[in-house]
Amino acid sequence: MRIVVPIKQTPDLVEELELNDDETDVDREFLKFVLSEWDDQAIEEALLVKEAGGGEVIVVGFGDPDVELSLSTAIAKGADRAVNLTGLGDGWIDSHTRASALAEWLKGQEIDLVLAGVQAVDDLDGQLPPLLAAMLGWPHVGVVIGVEGKDNTIVVSQEFGGGKATRLEVKLPAVVGVQAARQPPRYASITRIRQAQQAGGIEEVAASATGAGAGITVRRLFEPEKAGHAEMLSGSPEEVAERIIELVRSKGVLK
Repeated sequence: MRIVVPIKQTPDLVEELELNDDETDVDREFLKFVLSEWDDQAIEEALLVKEAGGGEVIVVGFGDPDVELSLSTAIAKGADRAVNLTGLGDGWIDSHTRASALAEWLKGQEIDLVLAGVQAVDDLDGQLPPLLAAMLGWPHVGVVIGVEGKDNTIVVSQEFGGGKATRLEVKLPAVVGVQAARQPPRYASITRIRQAQQAGGIEEVAASATGAGAGITVRRLFEPEKAGHAEMLSGSPEEVAERIIELVRSKGVLK
C-alpha cells in the first residue's frame, strides 16, 4: 500500500506572535514554525499501517518555513520518501491551494491512501482532507483514530462526541483525516535526523495549483483584547482570606 501524508508547518504557539505591517498575517521573519500536531499523528498512523501490512510512506510538504526539518524527521522515523512542493508563496497558504497543488501532484503518482491531519491551528477556510477528496473524487472519512489495511479496502475507526466510535470499511483509493494515531508519535533522535539530512533525499517539485481559490480572504487580524488582569495577594493567611472574602462579596456571590 502506498500512503501519502501531506504536512504543514504552523507557528509555534509558545512564541510571542506579532502581526505584519498590513495586519493580514503574523510576522514570519523571526517566527519559529513547527509541524502541525495533527499531521504528526497522521505520520505515525501511516507508519503503523506500513509496519502491519507493508507498503511505502511518502511525506509531502508545501514549501513552508522549516518544512525540510519536518520532512527529514519523518524519514528518520521510517518514511520512505519526502517531497517538497514549492512555489506556492511565502505567507499563509490556504487549504484550497494546498489541496489543489497536492491533487495535481497525485495525478502522476500511483497512490492508494492519503492520511492527513484532520485540522490545523491556523486553518480558516476549511480542512485539507475533504477538499482534496472532492477534487480527486475519492471517498473521505474524517476524525479517524485508527486505520487498518484490508485487501483493496481499509477499515477505519471514526470518533464521535461523547467518547463513542464506529468502524467503517472504505474502498481505496481514499482520503482520511486523522484525529489521533493509535499510539503517540514516535521519537526520532537528533543523530538519525542529521543522517537523514546529510543523505539528502528530499525531492523538490514545482507545485501547480490549478483553479485554486480560497473560500475566505483575510482582510485584517487583531490581537486579543485584554479584558482583565491577575491580582497577586500577599500578607498573612488571615489577611489573604479576608481579601478573598471582600472580592467574592464585591462580585455579589456572597452577602
